[in-house]
Amino acid sequence: MNHAANDAAGLEGPVLVVGGAGYIGSHMVRALVTSGVECAVFDNLSTGHRAAVGQAPLHVGDLGDAAALEKVFSRFRPSCVIHFAAKSYVGESVERPAFYWRENVTNTWNLLEAMRAQGCGQIVFSSTCATFGVPEVVPIADDAPQAPITAYGRSKLAIEHMLDDYAIAYGLRYAALRYFNAAGAHRDGDLGEHHQPETHLIPILLEVAAGQRDEAMIFGDDYPTPDGTCIRDYIHVEDLAAAHMRAAAAVAAGPLRLRCNLGSGRGYSVLEILDAVRSATGHAVPARVAPRRPGDPPELVSGGELAARLLGFEPVRSGLADLVADAWRFKQSHPEGYE
Repeated sequence: MNHAANDAAGLEGPVLVVGGAGYIGSHMVRALVTSGVECAVFDNLSTGHRAAVGQAPLHVGDLGDAAALEKVFSRFRPSCVIHFAAKSYVGESVERPAFYWRENVTNTWNLLEAMRAQGCGQIVFSSTCATFGVPEVVPIADDAPQAPITAYGRSKLAIEHMLDDYAIAYGLRYAALRYFNAAGAHRDGDLGEHHQPETHLIPILLEVAAGQRDEAMIFGDDYPTPDGTCIRDYIHVEDLAAAHMRAAAAVAAGPLRLRCNLGSGRGYSVLEILDAVRSATGHAVPARVAPRRPGDPPELVSGGELAARLLGFEPVRSGLADLVADAWRFKQSHPEGYE
């Protein structure tokens, strides 16, 4: 069964994937190409990788450059934009808030204005569970209070509000998808996670398994959780691409103002992830406990149901075994990432 084609049912291109050379964006491009949906990529390659784009046309440009945006919209004339481009390091956002407001908020405003000038009225936006801050209740409902505690989370929430304002005033159709921890890699082993620096747990543990780090750090083992380590909801990157595809099809079908969570609904602790990596790789993966990081909530798990109810989305590859096995397959075939 072609699951990608099922996810794309009702979606007609062209689709412009902004940030399509990045980790999640490149999987989105692969899903569109596999489904036969015409697409192109707009990316400044500051963190993305040309090699990850594959068969889709790549337009190298920056969202801060109005002329570059006008050029790609005039040439490609997309009916829908899927927007992944953002700065997303939480700690950096605390140290450099002005940078995050410009790169995330101002640049998204530039994108929306380019869309409006060219008559493109459909967008799927990559939001984040960081808009919830430290949640009052876990699992986190789609309509839970949003009280972000970092410039990163605040910038993403500001964009959600901007999208709603544009929908009310200009008829923009949008879906803002707040996802939890993206993980895994494409099952073919040729697309995966490559950040510089790497800050995500699973790829860091795999670097230890591959002998590229001496040990991993566990930040805090005294949280009010069953084993004392933080619990997070991990969703497979291929499932994320499928959800974005369904959201784009829903936006194309008619007026939509959707803000919803994307997660597996199942949390795994740091120690559970560590055990899974040891099992999948056959390596000891030394780890050392370090002090807690400021602002890390004990538990973040999605309890949303709008994605299932309105988009018909259910994750199919977000079990821990698939997440780790797919990421390890990419690591083995690309030990230095795309370099």
